[in-house]
Amino acid sequence: MCGINLLLNFPEAIAAQAIGAMTEATSYRGPDASSWTEIATGSFLAANRLMIMGLEDAANQPLFTPDKQQVLVWNGALYNFGDLRNRLLQRGITMKGGSDSEVLLHWLTAFGEYGLRDLQGMFSLIFVDRVKENIVIARDLTGQKPLYFSQSNGGWLFSSEIRGILASGLVPKRLNRSQFAPYFYLRYPVPTETFFEQVRQFPAGKVMVLGFDGEERDSFSLFLSDHGNGILPSSERFEELLTDAVMTHFRAEVPVGIILSGGADSTLLYQLWYQETGIPLRSYTAVFEKRYEREFEDHAFAHRVAKGFRGDHQEVMVSPEVFLAHWEAYCKGLDQPVGDSAGFLTWMIAKDAKEHVKVLVSGAGADELMGGYNRHRAFLSYLDHPRIANLLKGLHRLPQLPAPYRKFFAAISQDPASTYRDLAALQPLPPELSASLKISLKDESFGLKAALDYDRKGYLVEDVLKVLDNSCMAFGIEGRSPYLDYPILALFGQLSESEQRALIGKKWIKDLLISKGQSAVANRRKLGFGLPILGWYRHHRAFKNSVLDTLSRFEANFGADLPPEMRKLIRNPDSEMKRSYLQVWNLYLLASWIYCHRL
Repeated sequence: MCGINLLLNFPEAIAAQAIGAMTEATSYRGPDASSWTEIATGSFLAANRLMIMGLEDAANQPLFTPDKQQVLVWNGALYNFGDLRNRLLQRGITMKGGSDSEVLLHWLTAFGEYGLRDLQGMFSLIFVDRVKENIVIARDLTGQKPLYFSQSNGGWLFSSEIRGILASGLVPKRLNRSQFAPYFYLRYPVPTETFFEQVRQFPAGKVMVLGFDGEERDSFSLFLSDHGNGILPSSERFEELLTDAVMTHFRAEVPVGIILSGGADSTLLYQLWYQETGIPLRSYTAVFEKRYEREFEDHAFAHRVAKGFRGDHQEVMVSPEVFLAHWEAYCKGLDQPVGDSAGFLTWMIAKDAKEHVKVLVSGAGADELMGGYNRHRAFLSYLDHPRIANLLKGLHRLPQLPAPYRKFFAAISQDPASTYRDLAALQPLPPELSASLKISLKDESFGLKAALDYDRKGYLVEDVLKVLDNSCMAFGIEGRSPYLDYPILALFGQLSESEQRALIGKKWIKDLLISKGQSAVANRRKLGFGLPILGWYRHHRAFKNSVLDTLSRFEANFGADLPPEMRKLIRNPDSEMKRSYLQVWNLYLLASWIYCHRL
């Protein structure tokens, strides 16, 4: 709901001008109000506010306690703020307004950084305690809201976006070419890294405490509390928790809409909302030209679902002409490239939705909870039949095999963790990159639960949620994801490996849809959310020329910095398009982004 910035421990002569530039650079994230304040000599805190809850000006940020000794800026939504508010009132703490921001300020004042463990929501925040001369920086477990930083010689810069840090003029704008290779395989840089030298990403779930002198005083990781209250996981319990999440995530004092794909995840969210309230929503779906209707059928299902709920449904046409007309603006708006064409679709939806809503609800996270991707089924087949899978490994060299089968056979190894990391990547990872992506495990085995955890810590945060935040906030809209509500995550944390495997393909979601008369949606084929890249390339000359010309220029300018596999593809995109169109698209996006940002 906001853009936040911190400048800590810089020379006083340049600090005020720098924080002003940072605030201006992130203003579109919070177009309703902007302000900054000095917290100490050479240190400033700033925020751009998007009003969602508590629309009074008293909730504008930076937000102060009555004695001005504590200050807060934050970006996100606190879904259990009603409960926290009541607990504060019981302690005799009075509040003037109805915003979750005021609750968060008083909660942190009362309980400090360890009070963060009681929050349920999405957030990146900076809390200043002038009495202790402490600054608490934190990002929630799910990583729904971004936070970046740069540090050198005792000085720190934090911002919701990389552009905020660069706008300060205190960090050079230099391309980090070491991230070309990770991007080629993963669609994004290595987590915690960025495409800019001297700028890093603050990790999801981390809390850090700095002194006013810039010295780190403490740091720890947040963990998921047990919200189950001893209740065993079940479809009924899942429905109960998801209904609660829908009611909190759809709650706002501004108009709310939903990105409706006509698929299982978003349809169930809308179904539960309408079931509880009877209130139709504005819904949005991307559509393509008629020739792609059979291949991309989301619009037909979404139209049927919205009609059933009497909702105001809008189809957003995305043609090659529309794409080319908006491509440069889209790339300029990305502070960091993510090689996922869903980003452009979400951006186009948000562009149209901004006239009517300030919150867009998404089905993000459901696939990572219940194994909704094809790679999850492939990995489960590998786990169930490891000997057969290893015997078939060499088949990836057969050119007549369909691409998904070649990718599966190429990924197979004796190590399940390595196998899954390769399945999740666009193609098998180099050993050193694979090793750097290892996650810590509670036991020695790597099964489906560990694979889904890997996705939630990597792909979900660095791709899906980054795309949602960037595309929505570009137009002053807050994106929300009810499937990532903490009690739901805790429920899935209780599942055993065998129970998790039984839910592959999102069984609970589909069963609930069928029970509520949405069988057509539950039983439809799984489609990815993205552009018809291959079709456009084959049938639209201007789109094809844009891809080829951009990649040719990129190879000439940056070829020497590319890994061999990347350079081979970029030299022959036309011949590689059919077999590796996702990789070609990713490189086209990367090259376009570099040129739009003049790097």
